[in-house]
Amino acid sequence: MKNFAYTHPTAIADAIDAAASDGAHFLAGGTTMVDLMKIGVRDPDMLVDITGLPGLDGHEVGSDIIRLGSLARMAPVADDPAVIATFPALSETLWKAASAQLRNVARLGGNILQQTRCPYFRDTAYSQCNKRAPGSGCAALDGGETAMHAILGGSDACVAMYPGDFAQALVAFDAEVTTRAPGGGRTIAFADLHVPPGDSPEVETILQPGEIVTEITLPIIPAMRASHYLKARDRESYAFASASAAVGVEMDGDTVRDVRIGLGGVASVPWRATEAEDMLRGGPLTEETAREAGRLAFQSAEPLEGSAYKIPLGADVVAGALMTAKSRATGGE
Repeated sequence: MKNFAYTHPTAIADAIDAAASDGAHFLAGGTTMVDLMKIGVRDPDMLVDITGLPGLDGHEVGSDIIRLGSLARMAPVADDPAVIATFPALSETLWKAASAQLRNVARLGGNILQQTRCPYFRDTAYSQCNKRAPGSGCAALDGGETAMHAILGGSDACVAMYPGDFAQALVAFDAEVTTRAPGGGRTIAFADLHVPPGDSPEVETILQPGEIVTEITLPIIPAMRASHYLKARDRESYAFASASAAVGVEMDGDTVRDVRIGLGGVASVPWRATEAEDMLRGGPLTEETAREAGRLAFQSAEPLEGSAYKIPLGADVVAGALMTAKSRATGGE
């Protein structure tokens, strides 16, 4: 690890100014950045520790909106009875994302911006990684280990998977992020925050240098109360998703009034299965229609040899999550 400067501002304006300089990066929980520095993938000239910024570590469930400070830790949000009652899938994405130790340290803003676990990105012994070294190629596309790579939203330059869990609940339920930046600030639809790899895999979000996420908000809708996050992974204790789904339904008798489906473990960015939602909305939710929704969610998948298993697995995960959500909507689980 190379030497770097460190600053710990206590005002947002100072943090923005510091982070806008070349080679500077924000540091919050550090559960991704410190790892990447240790293995030589990231070598910042300066770390701007934002954990001392006031007013960003809270969260609130109001009458019509959920507000999550970007410096709120994962554990207290996941454990909050108001969050569990209002939006169980949100709590479940945080619970299933990490170990207890990590949930007590990691911050929500860092969680949504975490970087891929692609082995070719994280191991500098591999020279081919367009995300780490633009223009070098992609070892995964050249026949490498691809069991955990994206089957949706990839490109000829990169098939790295977005690894998060929390983000699937955010993309499915129309979350927004609020930022502060050198030129002011803005509100961004969460669905627009992450950028598919295209020809420039090294560009992962639309955030500009020095731009800091201060808050995540979600409008409270009926489908949240009957929501569920189902995650298929290699081991129960702690592992990234092979396929996952954050879903929610609002039923009008036997008819689906509203449905939300976010996919994880399968795409280059947080992914919303809109075609599956459109098929279900206005009709019955049965095991048969849930399985059809799962099939539709992956109809545009483009797997490599090692990741083809994610298509049937992901379809089963979507169907299973939908049936649990329906049970919650109709007074079951």
